[in-house]
Order: sequence, then C-alpha cells, then structure tokens
Amino acid sequence: MTSAKIIVCSLDALTDVVTSASADHLVSLINDQMMPDTPATLADARHLKLPMNDIEVAAPGYVTPSARHVEQLADFALGWNQSNPMVIHCWAGISRSTAAAFITLCVLNPDMCEREIARLIRKRSATATPNGLLVSCADQVLGRSGRMVRAIQGIGRGEAASEGRPFSLSAVVSVSGGGKG
Repeated sequence: MTSAKIIVCSLDALTDVVTSASADHLVSLINDQMMPDTPATLADARHLKLPMNDIEVAAPGYVTPSARHVEQLADFALGWNQSNPMVIHCWAGISRSTAAAFITLCVLNPDMCEREIARLIRKRSATATPNGLLVSCADQVLGRSGRMVRAIQGIGRGEAASEGRPFSLSAVVSVSGGGKG
C-alpha cells in the first residue's frame, strides 16, 4: 500500500488543493478571524481547527502556539488512516503549516531522525520557515530533548516570499540513515 501524502499550502490555495488532491483530512493553523469553514467534501471531525497567530513570543491580543495545539495535532495525526491526503495550511503556507507538517511527520515516524525530516521539508519547499515556538512546544510535548528545535535551526530560514507554493510529503518517511539524532 502506498502511503498517503501530507500537502502543505496557503489559505488562498486551500480549496483547489483539497479538491484536486481528494483530501479527507484538513488542519487549519490560522487566527480565528481567518479560520475557513470546513469544505463540503469533509466531515467536520476531519477538520482540525487550531486558532493561533504566527508569533514566536507571547503578545497581548494574540494567540500563542501552545502545547495544547501540539497535543491536538498529534492526536489528529495518529487518528488519520492515511487512505487519502491530509492538507495542512496556514495564511501563507510558510511558517505555521510547515511547522505542523514537521510535527506530524515526527509523530507518524517516531524512530526517524528529526534532522532528516527537516531536510525533507527543505527539499520540498525553499520557502519553508517552520514557526519556532510551535516546534519548541512540540519538542517538549513529544519528549525530543531539543532535537526538533535543532533540526529546524539546521535548515535555516527559507527564501523570502509572501506565499509558499503548495508541496507534498509522504506520510511515511524513508531516508537513509534512519534513527533519531
């Protein structure tokens, strides 16, 4: 069986990506005011809405990425049967969504090296700049001892862009070397 894909995109590309990919799971990481409705092709239970702002430091009036967001994302990822693609989006498809894709791949592939997963994301997207606070929360929740944070630091900031291009990743990571590190 071929594993399903995780597709990362912006809010603007969301409808086209969900439709063209026949996605059956959706993760939205965006502020409450911009949160999209669940597409008609999806059951409400298959749309995880994680309201948050794209910030790295708590600020009044903003929703900070948190451990609770990571716990909800991890549970959602583990409940996905991978029969069809999962779409993960944020406003631009650059920061929150790439962090969530990284976290999801770490959850689904617990024995894989975090650096290798981060490198796969960079290979698929030159603009990916995963939200550091969301990754830091995940590192703590998943007990990764700083490996997730170091992995994202290792790929550096992505190319400047106002919107990332949609990209996909296999849900099952297969890279040489394996193992955590």
